[in-house]
Amino acid sequence: MASIKAAHTGTEKPPKRRLTKRIDTDQLQIQSLIWPGLILCFVFSYIPMYGIIIAFKDYNIFTTVSEADWAGLKYFREFWNDPALWNVLRNTLALNGLALIFSFPAPILLALFINEIKNVRFKKIVQTISYLPHFLSWVIFGGIILEMLMPTGVVSVVLCNLGIIPEPTNFMAKGEYFYAIYTIVSIIKSVGFGSILYVAAITGIDQELYEAAIVDGCGRFQKMWYITLPCITGTIVIMLIFQISSILNTGYEQIILLQNPLNLAFSETLDTYVYKIGIAQSRYSYAAAVGLLKSVLSVSLMLIANKTSKKLLGRGLF
Repeated sequence: MASIKAAHTGTEKPPKRRLTKRIDTDQLQIQSLIWPGLILCFVFSYIPMYGIIIAFKDYNIFTTVSEADWAGLKYFREFWNDPALWNVLRNTLALNGLALIFSFPAPILLALFINEIKNVRFKKIVQTISYLPHFLSWVIFGGIILEMLMPTGVVSVVLCNLGIIPEPTNFMAKGEYFYAIYTIVSIIKSVGFGSILYVAAITGIDQELYEAAIVDGCGRFQKMWYITLPCITGTIVIMLIFQISSILNTGYEQIILLQNPLNLAFSETLDTYVYKIGIAQSRYSYAAAVGLLKSVLSVSLMLIANKTSKKLLGRGLF
């Protein structure tokens, strides 16, 4: 009677099923492909982390890490008390702040406009031209920029002929121009390659959304604003979190190539400073201390940005 009553009320619990472990050979074969990558990552990324300990030791190349004398927080305090710290930190934050404002949106805008090009051949030409600078090394690309910005370079000649500047100018000798030059050069170098990810995200958008928008009378810019951008918000958020987490990293190769004694007050960043003081002068413990401090701050910024994104937009990196 109880079972009949339970059947009528719909409250009868389903019978418990025995859980059996089954090995899916197909999945094992697919998952085994990741093991070489995991092993390489462990060998070349995790094992070398043992070297972080030299940030807390008086290390030199004539002793092993274990034999070096313990120094504690000596090099962290030395970096904090360095008179050059605040100038270096100002330049680093200024360059990355400009990158966040100008360089970060540039690939998004390029991807949006590339998506609106209907002529396939012209679209390929635009993509090829925009991608090309990325495949040039900074040595070649930096040399071209330096030649263009010399007093006899094309930029100075054109500006003089247009009457914008009174006489030929060596722009790289003017420290106050360095922020703008670095930002523009970085955009030219990376905007094309950076747009690839956004173009790929745009191609995954359901075309029925655009068809519905056309029926509703939306123009190109309205479709971009109300359909394309909202659909690639997840990709934009992830890239923004990465950008914020690397706000203390400028790289040193491009800075070193554009740097000279006349613009040093505006071009010296944390990366170039560590390279000169820590690596070039063989102060490895000092360089490791600054690098470790940067890594900790970068991870903290990433976690804060991710948490803020999840709270405001409901999505994040993890």
